[in-house]
Amino acid sequence: MSGEEGPAQQQEPEQVKKPDEPPPAEAAEAKPESSSSSPAAAEEEQPISYRALVLTGYGGYDKIKLQVKSMKKSQLKAGEVLVRVKACGLNFAELLGRQGLYDLLPAPPVTMGMEGSGVIEAVAEDVTDRKVGDRVIAMKRHGMWQEVAVVPANRTFPIPEAMSFEEAAALPINYMTAYMMLFEMANLRPGKSVLIHMAAGGVGIAATQLCQTVQDVTIFGTASASKHETISQGGVTHPIDYRTKDYVTEIRKINPKGVDIVLDPLGGADTQKGFGLLKPLGMLIVFGTANCVTGQKKNLLAMAKTWYNQLTLNTLKLMQTNKAIAGFHLGYITDEELFERTLVKLLELYQQGKIKPRIDSCYHFEEVTEAMKRMHDRQNIGKVILIPEPKKSEEKPHSNAEEAENVGKNEAAVSDQKEEAAVEVEAEKD
Repeated sequence: MSGEEGPAQQQEPEQVKKPDEPPPAEAAEAKPESSSSSPAAAEEEQPISYRALVLTGYGGYDKIKLQVKSMKKSQLKAGEVLVRVKACGLNFAELLGRQGLYDLLPAPPVTMGMEGSGVIEAVAEDVTDRKVGDRVIAMKRHGMWQEVAVVPANRTFPIPEAMSFEEAAALPINYMTAYMMLFEMANLRPGKSVLIHMAAGGVGIAATQLCQTVQDVTIFGTASASKHETISQGGVTHPIDYRTKDYVTEIRKINPKGVDIVLDPLGGADTQKGFGLLKPLGMLIVFGTANCVTGQKKNLLAMAKTWYNQLTLNTLKLMQTNKAIAGFHLGYITDEELFERTLVKLLELYQQGKIKPRIDSCYHFEEVTEAMKRMHDRQNIGKVILIPEPKKSEEKPHSNAEEAENVGKNEAAVSDQKEEAAVEVEAEKD
């Protein structure tokens, strides 16, 4: 079973009195023997209906459907909690996943989303360090883009009192990725220089803020010219417009010897350029292949071009140049102690005022198409957030996007809702 059945398919059958049933008095006496007759058990057996964003196939924006699903609290297994989700993070991995380019996402149909925040509504009997009512950050490999989510308790973390649900949803993936690359792999120290590609994106802003926790770090950041003022105010020392200038040439003008660390989410020819920019004893960390994503659907030509231009090295070349190259993928980190230690450290930095997630925009589930378009077109400065709560008809989008981008935002979704009576709502078509 796919687990996507609507509430109508999972209703409890109506109880009909049989001739041989005991009289009411006898039945009342038998009640204490049945645990299912207690109010708490009855509540657990009551199905919970919730909305979820489901990837129904690989392709364009229309492959993300807003569906109504159901579950029971009694489905909780050992070590799990049930979270009422208030906000979810949108990551580049979801753009890849929609095109069938993210290996860790199961085949469709599957609910997407790797991070979120919310309030715990139920806990398994063996969970003692979380309780109902706790505000938590929650993470899992997929399945966070829904109104309620079952999450392993050890992948939930208390939200500081001053942190909003939106900030909490923006923190885990981007900041953990940036922190582990800079401090666990590259060993960032005072006086070093760092090149951050896509410096206005979620990971880019996280990396910029984390670099500023170390003294005298020079930050080169690539971004379109319209974002330079914002990233400069955020801590980028030298913003570079990658659309109109060659960033290698610009960096060499300022630092003829190059840089100590390159964070590369692009792949292809940019990986080769990054390696060439490294100083001796420098490190290049590849953590993405954004150059593969050029349109709504999988672009085989872009993929072939990226891989054709991909950097190829042998150990002799590394020895002769005294450089290091590394790869990073948060999805393949299985060390739970490392996970916990990193996120706890990030929450400490937040409470100390040293880092603060920048929220670019918030979109309700009905507006997932617009959210994905905004990230795909590199319009965002900071994190794009998805809100599970249904959008009110009179509510305007909470976004930094230009007003023109919001014209006709929900027309298709509203039409689908009327046609399918809320059993399945299609995400707005492109």
